[in-house]
Amino acid sequence: MGNQKTDISRRRFMKTAGVTGLGSALLNVNSPSLADSGSSESTTGKVTVPLRPFGDTGIDVSILSLGGVLKPSDQLIFRQAFKMGVTYWDTADSYGWGKNEKAIGEYLAKFPDDRKAIFLVTKAASNDPGELTEKLQRSLSRMNTTYVDMFFIHYVKNVKTKLTREVKAWADRQKRGGKIRLFGFSTHKNMADTMLAAAKLGWVDGIMMSYNYRLMGKDKMKQAVEACVKAGIGLTAMKTQAAFSANFYASVGSETDDALKMTEHFLKKGFTAEQAKLKAVWENPHIASICSAMPNMTILQANVAAALSNQPLTQGDRKRLETFARQTKPGYCAGCGQICESQIAEAVPICDIMRLAMYQNSYSDRNSASRLFRAIPADVKKRLLSTDYRPAEKVCPHRMAIGKIIKDTYLTLA
Repeated sequence: MGNQKTDISRRRFMKTAGVTGLGSALLNVNSPSLADSGSSESTTGKVTVPLRPFGDTGIDVSILSLGGVLKPSDQLIFRQAFKMGVTYWDTADSYGWGKNEKAIGEYLAKFPDDRKAIFLVTKAASNDPGELTEKLQRSLSRMNTTYVDMFFIHYVKNVKTKLTREVKAWADRQKRGGKIRLFGFSTHKNMADTMLAAAKLGWVDGIMMSYNYRLMGKDKMKQAVEACVKAGIGLTAMKTQAAFSANFYASVGSETDDALKMTEHFLKKGFTAEQAKLKAVWENPHIASICSAMPNMTILQANVAAALSNQPLTQGDRKRLETFARQTKPGYCAGCGQICESQIAEAVPICDIMRLAMYQNSYSDRNSASRLFRAIPADVKKRLLSTDYRPAEKVCPHRMAIGKIIKDTYLTLA
């Protein structure tokens, strides 16, 4: 009975801690002390989110980017984000089946003068020039704009096969025609190898990659970032919260002491663990911006508060994040797909399934999980339940229960 009470108490703490931390953070959004944090000032004199150079492009962007989860009914969030200086807006033709682009279009129709201050990014999952032209034109139409500041090819796993000469020629034509200002790609898998390869091409302007407190300390990721910096490529970090690909806590039984201690530690300092994770990424000055899903005003204000804060992480704070990452790594897929997938006799996109499991279990975003699941070829789906994943589990650096996660995900979404 005593253990049950303790478990309930922990759950209540974890559910309310975020709200408590956000409350203290929101009190600081307009604090005068934040004026010393390197923040920019808008024409109204209010402190706004700082800017950083986007590689060698000559363009400065807000260090916080509004992720593409908003719907046409979320106009107030767009408006408030703009006023706070969150002027890097990220979307894709597939987000919400086009609803996110349409939401941006409604905003720009109402506030057309804001367009020149917004760094607008969209993406398309193709490398066929004809399809890219069609998708780009549709995106421009949805968003009520004649150009985007950055166009990404979505979810690139292999530079050699995706960034072909034809794609380069297409990007050059679109730049000359004024449809795009910059070109690049997003990558969720084999990130370091993909970035290293892109740095050698000489024509990639920007990359959006998974980058967080779990990944940033890895030697290969450090090399990849350094190579991109030398190549003048602007870098945008995504998946900075490093959410679990699996329902990790369900496998170990409620919230762990590790999570509880980390939450308590940061709340005592006046900010949440989520804000600390953002701060850890911003400590690298070469990361131009963090793309974050901000579906409501509370998260938007909390993220802005973190961006404005001049309170640095201590060595102890960093150690706390490192310890938590180490203790919970069986629940996180690092995207190194070539290691595990090469061990399976028949091709199974393990990393892709871990990604949609993350949307399903950690973000409670069933729509995105279902969309990604439907994209898996039918013949691959047929063997998901019968494949022996033990060889892949043996080589997984994080020792993830790959077979269980894939089978549970299949049964949930099929």
